[in-house]
Amino acid sequence: MLELLADPQVWLAFITLSTLEIILGIDNLIFIAILVGRLPPARQETARLTGLTLAMLTRIALLYSIVWLTRLTTPWFHVGTQAVTGRDIILFIGGLFLLGKSVLEIHQALEGAAKSASQTTKVYAGFVMTVVQIAVIDIVFSLDSVFTAVGLAKDLPIMIAAIVAAIMVMMWVSRAVSAFIERHPTIKVLALSFLILIGLALVAEAVHFDIPKGYLYFAMAFSVAVEMINIRLRRLLDSGKRDDEEAGG
Repeated sequence: MLELLADPQVWLAFITLSTLEIILGIDNLIFIAILVGRLPPARQETARLTGLTLAMLTRIALLYSIVWLTRLTTPWFHVGTQAVTGRDIILFIGGLFLLGKSVLEIHQALEGAAKSASQTTKVYAGFVMTVVQIAVIDIVFSLDSVFTAVGLAKDLPIMIAAIVAAIMVMMWVSRAVSAFIERHPTIKVLALSFLILIGLALVAEAVHFDIPKGYLYFAMAFSVAVEMINIRLRRLLDSGKRDDEEAGG
């Protein structure tokens, strides 16, 4: 262990892998933020931490299941000339789930349906369903994360340490991300649109149609930058209107 800590290559692999794990975990973080936003405030922090803990445990469990992972990449059957693997099936189902959930969330956001009084008696059921949905999508998001870890690092302790570090960072920023999304309805719709894009990418990857992730992340970053400008502009316009009203009054 001391030899590993004294090796600069180990630290380089750890930092690189931790950074990539955080980047790959952005979609997971957005999904968790959207789901926990539908829970009562008292339950949101618990659900958020539970979801991220499940993500960490899922990734670590998959790392210890290297043999099972290799079986996921071997053909299970063929559809015509196209080989279908276990990974393809998981990505396809996960992508459809993400598409369906995101579309439903956008529909509910547009409808602006208020929570009824009867729903307050089913808080625990809502919490359980939220955690179950997080656990399901964690498995899908964990596949790319674990395959990346295995490809970049050869030592299991480095991979586990990088995953734990990445999840700790995500836990630290998750509350701020959730609060920001909830404060700005347009950001919430934009985040859900990102999830639709990610769902489409997962389905495309399942049928062996590769969409470079760099394009996806660039589109997301560009959209967020434009929306930040729009938010700033709206604040300036609102501030100007208030000043005019006060001057006129």
